[in-house]
Amino acid sequence: MNGSEKLGEIFDQNPYMVVIIVDKNNLIIYINKTYLRILNLPAEKVMGKSVLSITPATKTVKVLKTGKAITAYNWDINGYQMIACAVPLFKENEIVGCFAYSISLNIWDSKTLVDKLLAEINMLKEQVHKSHTAQYNFEDIVGNNQQLLHAKSLAEQVAHQIQTRVLIIGETGTGKELFAHSIHNASARSLYPFVRVNCAAIPENLLEAELFGYEDGAFTGAKKGGRLGKFELANNGTIFLDEIGEMPLSMQSKLLVVLQEREIERLGGNRSMKVDVRVISATHRNLQSMVEKGLFRKDLYYRLNVVQVEVPALRHRKEDIRLLVGYLLNKLNDRLKTAVTGISREALKMLEKHAWPGNVRELENVLERALSLAYMDKTYLLDQKHFTFLFDKITTTWSPDKKSLKVVTEEFEQRILTQVLEDTGSNKAQAAEFLGIDLSSLYRKLKKYGIPIN
Repeated sequence: MNGSEKLGEIFDQNPYMVVIIVDKNNLIIYINKTYLRILNLPAEKVMGKSVLSITPATKTVKVLKTGKAITAYNWDINGYQMIACAVPLFKENEIVGCFAYSISLNIWDSKTLVDKLLAEINMLKEQVHKSHTAQYNFEDIVGNNQQLLHAKSLAEQVAHQIQTRVLIIGETGTGKELFAHSIHNASARSLYPFVRVNCAAIPENLLEAELFGYEDGAFTGAKKGGRLGKFELANNGTIFLDEIGEMPLSMQSKLLVVLQEREIERLGGNRSMKVDVRVISATHRNLQSMVEKGLFRKDLYYRLNVVQVEVPALRHRKEDIRLLVGYLLNKLNDRLKTAVTGISREALKMLEKHAWPGNVRELENVLERALSLAYMDKTYLLDQKHFTFLFDKITTTWSPDKKSLKVVTEEFEQRILTQVLEDTGSNKAQAAEFLGIDLSSLYRKLKKYGIPIN
């Protein structure tokens, strides 16, 4: 098998690769079948001819003259678009020819591919935009309670101070996230990303990479090419650090540096990047008390707590329950495709008497369940019977011939403690307040009944 036959065996089988070889006089000594098909010429019309007579714009002339390769240039011929390379061939340090090749795609196939890629990119951009866009405005914060209105007014004012950091405090379920979304949407940063980070939901060993990103190969299992961190994604916009009180001390010091320097460094990287981000943080925990106990950095606390917005618990603004029920019913009807028109006076009184340890979030969940029950009853009005499950959680029966009053009372107290801890997400301070006892008494009772503290 001679050299030409070997080349033919290698290159003629590839329909996407164009290959041509010329000698030092620019005469064609090899051309593969794909190139002949593109040229629409038989081999006898090409072989031994000057390449300039076939493709006048060829780069082989320059390569033969300079002895230097020309790589990755555009090569268009007969409606085909290619990326080409031309390299010199040497024998005993003398140029004896030029080897030119390219990867060929039909221009219409390329257009289809580009259109497909653009469509996918636009879809991804839309998904990223949706996932990093604030969903709520101040109109979504419903109520006339004076403490709530004060918090809302303060948040509306600070929204326009786009560099000012905000700390939102309040019990779980009060609507702290609504305030964060609303502040962003009312600010000059509203056209830029709103990126939420739940500090309690991310394992400690992943939190740094999540916040600051990482470079390719930064650690075992790192995504090829690296990854942007939340601060980079939020550039020019807002980053919302939810449950900031759960952030480990080791990460608190790194966050402090970012707030001071306004720049980040990816994990595994060696260069810093400037970021322009407003930081809004939120917590249901008492950060001041955590600072005193050494559980939260004092300097970070003061960096985050420039303006503090306190969202009141629902049990402290029961006058708003009627308004909230109307707002939430409209929202739930849209989402569940139901058509409940209202709620009876008796049912509303039931809701107003409830303590709502889970706050507005619990109220929304209760209404959603009630709507499902009303749908099954084929009724358009929520009544007392649709809320009886609220009072089914803690019930007891007493049989005097089996248990003493002391035993029954202790069992009942134990069930109440367990239920309240469940409703408050194991928030001891909130549970103690709800039960009307001090924190030390709560801990004594938990110990007495063997109820796990955590």
